[in-house]
Amino acid sequence: MNSLLDNIHIARIVVDFGLVILIWMVQLIVYPGFSFYADPDLLKWHKFYTPKITVIVAPLMFLQMGIAIYLCIFEFNLFNLVYSLLVLTTWMTTFTYFVPLHQKIEGNKEIKISAKKLSIGNWVRTIQWTVIFIYGLFLFYS
Repeated sequence: MNSLLDNIHIARIVVDFGLVILIWMVQLIVYPGFSFYADPDLLKWHKFYTPKITVIVAPLMFLQMGIAIYLCIFEFNLFNLVYSLLVLTTWMTTFTYFVPLHQKIEGNKEIKISAKKLSIGNWVRTIQWTVIFIYGLFLFYS
């Protein structure tokens, strides 16, 4: 069982690293790039972009949540609880703030405003996933 938990912690670091790299790319490249599109072109790009990025983001987020739940069940301690709460807050911000903004763009409503809110507001998730990754490294090496 100990080697299984070791493998879970290694998988956690890999998944967290994938998400932190992805969110920084979105924050520094993708969302700022939205400002270079006219509304009709942004709508076209968004309809192309979102399903493709979802294929990458969704599995990583589900893996991250699955690992957090697993650790809370099979290796419950304060550190794993904090990790799980950090992951949960990222899900909450994603589905309560960011998904609705993407839906507005997809629905051709408030495109520029929503794109700007994505770009500015995404700093929250960028910080969240960065903290999760750094915290996870701390857990692994302590």
